[in-house]
Amino acid sequence: MPQKDDDLAPAPPPARRGRPRDPERFHRIVEAARKHFYAHGLERASVDAIAAEAGVSKMTIYSNFGSKDGLFEAVVQDRTERVMGGSAGVEAMDPMQPRKALLAVGEQFLALTREEHTLGKFRSLYGAASAQPEACRAFYRQGADKLTGELAAYLRRATDAGTLKVKNPRLAADLFLAMFLGDGHIRGLLMLEMPDAREDKALLREAVRVFMAGYEVAG
Repeated sequence: MPQKDDDLAPAPPPARRGRPRDPERFHRIVEAARKHFYAHGLERASVDAIAAEAGVSKMTIYSNFGSKDGLFEAVVQDRTERVMGGSAGVEAMDPMQPRKALLAVGEQFLALTREEHTLGKFRSLYGAASAQPEACRAFYRQGADKLTGELAAYLRRATDAGTLKVKNPRLAADLFLAMFLGDGHIRGLLMLEMPDAREDKALLREAVRVFMAGYEVAG
């Protein structure tokens, strides 16, 4: 069985923490990786090809991301932060206005889960979960786990502020986000007709209404 170019690569050095010092270079690498992962999947995507498109050496990628799995995780993290505004966005939300905050979080999360790029990752990882455990862990860590944790932290602040009454913030955050992973998400995974903007807006409003009905402190 012929070896792939990545199989012949020297043992990569330990990954550095944080992003590369050159933000423009980081962006080039991540964008090139995003396109190759989307087009070929994690297993078949070539680090050589990604490096060539980004205009860097393969060792530059390994020195900054540690491995192809580490690069994949960076791609997932970058896209999640771009759509969701990063943890600073959730941290800046006013705990005195939970309805407004939930509408913002729900709208961003819905946009993320409706993206064809995100849906493609779901499809490819579901189909190869047993063969790509590290990629699956990275996708979960930088996606569902991170977003749920950030929302749970906000719900704790709102509870401390007296606007919500949430006994288990992590569970409540999971329930809220799960409301956006129903029929429309399944249709997207199956490449069927997606909900239109009107349907998504109705889903968003109903999800927030149901959540607030269960956790809002009566005035």
